[in-house]
Amino acid sequence: MNKPNVKRVRVPVHGVLLLDKPVGWSSNDALIRAKRLLNAQKAGHTGTLDPFATGLLPLCFGEATKFSHDLLEADKTYETAVHLGVTTTTGDTEGEVLEQRELTVSEADILAVLPQFTGPIAQVPPMYSALKRDGKPLYEYARAGITLEREARNVVIHSLEFLGYEAPFLRLRVCCSKGTYIRVLGEDIGRTLGCGAHLNALRRTGVGSLVLSKSITLDMLDAMPEAERAGLLDPVDALLSNFPAVQLSDVLAARLLQGQRLALAKETVELPAETGRVRVYRQSDGVLLGSAQLQAGGILAPERLIRTEHT
Repeated sequence: MNKPNVKRVRVPVHGVLLLDKPVGWSSNDALIRAKRLLNAQKAGHTGTLDPFATGLLPLCFGEATKFSHDLLEADKTYETAVHLGVTTTTGDTEGEVLEQRELTVSEADILAVLPQFTGPIAQVPPMYSALKRDGKPLYEYARAGITLEREARNVVIHSLEFLGYEAPFLRLRVCCSKGTYIRVLGEDIGRTLGCGAHLNALRRTGVGSLVLSKSITLDMLDAMPEAERAGLLDPVDALLSNFPAVQLSDVLAARLLQGQRLALAKETVELPAETGRVRVYRQSDGVLLGSAQLQAGGILAPERLIRTEHT
């Protein structure tokens, strides 16, 4: 007798999983796998990594998804190997070879051009990207053999560190603003050197204040007892650690959770010296209530609030 299919009941899981994404996986596939392993109701990632890339992919679960946009806006850090002398259709190892040139580039040549790519620079987004034109991602046009005009976008390379050169591979560490394409950076460096280039490897090591050294792999997650997996998640406020904290009494916390603006100038609440975004806690039990904007005159305006079984 066949057993009836029993639909697995998802459970509320809140927090941030720092995943070391494996090569060959799309970010969405990695998210789906982690969500299933955690049996979580709600999940989202914080900006994609190309399938050929590896490294830090923060995944948000439950209430943490309310703050995933902050990581989209955050600076990123990468380590990459640039293959000089060979260009490809995609700017990385997934594309077909377009041209191969004899390589005569020296370390001195590289060190001479790298400063050109530090600070504010303009990048033309690649055709093999998820940017959309008329509702279709650019990569769909590229796969159909269509090349569209793209406007250059301004990004910032905060630091570009030379890690080594063993021809044909140039190794770099890049800290950059949101929207930076490391593939395009590698291609542009190769073009400036006169030899062309594509990315041979790409590994993301940092997103905002989150670092790869604290991440785990899908295999590690899978190998753990199911009851212990949720314990690997960082708390929701790991996404807000760069903002000052404000502690509220139970009464004020209840009012904030109702969406009220609070006038705190005459309350016994310790406030940051500067106005701006803050993370807010209930003082009696340390529960995170969400984020708010501290305005002039001690006005606290709710922004994104958390409602869990803990509040």
